[in-house]
Amino acid sequence: MTSNTVLKFRELGKKIVAVGRNYKEHAAELGNAVPTKPILFLKPTTSYVTQGHNIKIPPSCKSLHHEVELGIVIGKTGSQITEERAGDHIGGYVLALDMTARDLQDEAKKKGHPWTLAKGFDTSCPIGDVISKENLPNPGNVQLWLKVNGETKQDGNTKDMIFSIPFLISYISKYFTLEEGDVILTGTPSGVGPVDKGDVIDAGIGEISSFRFKVE
Repeated sequence: MTSNTVLKFRELGKKIVAVGRNYKEHAAELGNAVPTKPILFLKPTTSYVTQGHNIKIPPSCKSLHHEVELGIVIGKTGSQITEERAGDHIGGYVLALDMTARDLQDEAKKKGHPWTLAKGFDTSCPIGDVISKENLPNPGNVQLWLKVNGETKQDGNTKDMIFSIPFLISYISKYFTLEEGDVILTGTPSGVGPVDKGDVIDAGIGEISSFRFKVE
């Protein structure tokens, strides 16, 4: 049975741990080297936005990009988790977008500054409802897709992730205690690109879960 905290992760979870450049083709399209260990950053839980509300372009942003991702909802608190026991700490999965102010990120990267403004602004994490483990039995081999105004922009598969879900849970938990209701965003496949005011984003995990958001 899925716990109440997992079902209410948007209200009760304390953090979002996101993984950057976890697909080789995505790293390449942004001109980045393929990482040899996970690149991690945090998004505040205030960045969540649910279907029925709009994605807002943050101040000063001239290039807002979409990134569709599979999220892991933590169902059992733990630290120093082994890969073999990682599955015990998964409460479910969730469809998410890691909206990115790409121009603000590029500026920060050039100066060696953190990406916080580019990644953590309000509405930067559109999020769906929890998908049970039973309804997503093979998260390591599932389609991720995204369309903008009906045109397919991203169409990838989690089997192409550089770092697997068990590895990510184990690695992250060496540094951060993962608490029930927390979310790990596992990275995005290639095809990321800009959206503008008035655009409509449709995204999904195969035919298992989907959502729609408008950019205002």
